[in-house]
Amino acid sequence: QLQLVESGGGLVQPGGSLRLSCAASGFGLNYYSIGWFRQAPGKEREGVSCISNSGGTTNYADSVKGRFTISRDNAKNTVYLQMNSLKPEDTAVYYCAAGSYGLGLREYAYWGQGTQVTVSS
Repeated sequence: QLQLVESGGGLVQPGGSLRLSCAASGFGLNYYSIGWFRQAPGKEREGVSCISNSGGTTNYADSVKGRFTISRDNAKNTVYLQMNSLKPEDTAVYYCAAGSYGLGLREYAYWGQGTQVTVSS
């Protein structure tokens, strides 16, 4: 059973940066594409970014293009989401998930517990 644990969330001022990590255990992360999702209060969970199992293909939601960068280190069983130029509207609980490639929730079978990101002055 694959288990995912997110870390790196916190409180940051607008314009600041955070790097989220998604660490896997129980099975090799290199078998899966990984997606990052977020859910703000009162809103549906939405896809933010995804990366193929090899790391060779990535995709981003329009709202984060040019600001967020996804990467992975399969040797460390970890996927990262570097978030720059953060905005208050980026405030949400961020989840990583493992499964097939894409930004849709249905692509993913395994989910982490989430990490809170708050962007506020």
